[in-house]
Amino acid sequence: MLRSLVVAAGVFCIACGLVALATGVWPGAIVPMIFGTLLLLGTVWERLTYKPLERSSPGPGWVATEERFVDEDTGAMIRVWMEPKSGERRYIKD
Repeated sequence: MLRSLVVAAGVFCIACGLVALATGVWPGAIVPMIFGTLLLLGTVWERLTYKPLERSSPGPGWVATEERFVDEDTGAMIRVWMEPKSGERRYIKD
């Protein structure tokens, strides 16, 4: 829900900047266009880098860490697993 609102705000800012640009307000058009672009890029970046929760252990070479927390969305206990060679982390439901 929040992600949709942020995307809508970004699109709205870009549209306002384009309208301002079409009416000849050159310097004033830049600010909303940059802000809208940053909102959209930040939202896309967050979505691509977010790691979803997994249900089973990741396999050989992975080590369960002592780090555990409760996922706020599901209420499930999550354990962090790490691959020592690369330092990659995965989040598995405990």
